[in-house]
Amino acid sequence: MSEINITNRIESFKDSIVKGKDGQNKPESSFSQILNHSIGTVNRLQKEADRAVKELTLGNNKDIHGTMIALEKADVSFQLMMQVRNKIVSAYQEIIRMQV
Repeated sequence: MSEINITNRIESFKDSIVKGKDGQNKPESSFSQILNHSIGTVNRLQKEADRAVKELTLGNNKDIHGTMIALEKADVSFQLMMQVRNKIVSAYQEIIRMQV
């Protein structure tokens, strides 16, 4: 099993979103695209965890460790998504309170 390194994953994700195949910056990458990709990743991890639990309960899979790892990955990714959402809402509220 490979070790999960969040910093490397974030950097590689950022590089893949910001830069194209030729290394040029892509101006068409937007916050909404990054957010949609992140939400899709969290959704995929949740579905994988659900599938692992279902397989374990049906007896098709005896790997309880793999199931627990899938559940924890889904939980951590969901918690991170919620923290990012909270920061976005907080920033939006602060902008709304600004006087022009």
